[in-house]
Amino acid sequence: MLAEWDAKDLAKQTGMSMESIFNIERGNFRPREATMEKIVQAFANIGIEFTEYEGVRRKPAGIEIFEGHDRFQEFTDYIYAYLKQNGGDVCVSATDERFFSRYRKDHDAHRQHMKELVEGGRVTFRILASESKFTSEYAEHRFVPKDKNAVPTSFYAFGDCLALISFAHNPAPYVVLHKSGPFAKAFVQGFNIEWEHASPPPKRKTT
Repeated sequence: MLAEWDAKDLAKQTGMSMESIFNIERGNFRPREATMEKIVQAFANIGIEFTEYEGVRRKPAGIEIFEGHDRFQEFTDYIYAYLKQNGGDVCVSATDERFFSRYRKDHDAHRQHMKELVEGGRVTFRILASESKFTSEYAEHRFVPKDKNAVPTSFYAFGDCLALISFAHNPAPYVVLHKSGPFAKAFVQGFNIEWEHASPPPKRKTT
């Protein structure tokens, strides 16, 4: 067994009774969703995840998944904590940057945090987008032509991290965070080439 736990260990990690654990193991009753979440989280805390077809495996090293609205806020918090500690260059490529503000719980707070980091001199921020409000005062923007067939995706490269983001996933967003320097470096190299050929953002219409 991957965790090498017995029923007593699992009960301790989840705050459940041993009797409840035994009943679940024996199939005497179907656990409630909240109960299953406790069990799943207990295993996740030691690097084990459940897979399709009732399988389990150790989480791939250096990879973290953020799925759904609440977890997207955790991903945003991770970016801020990482940059606050390490500084560095941030490269964002997006088919539509407006998705970020749609799914962040407190977009204004994020903007303020990023602005403070950039003004502190340890962080630079560049955004390539085909659709955007182009109003992030902390970032330098460049524009790429819109592809009508483009899938709403994005990537975030910062430090040794690369995040691949899908806004088409259900539930959205779906973020795969690779904590791998080589992956991040490769995407930044491609980003820099595209950046050189991109245009300044279109002027906003005034009324």
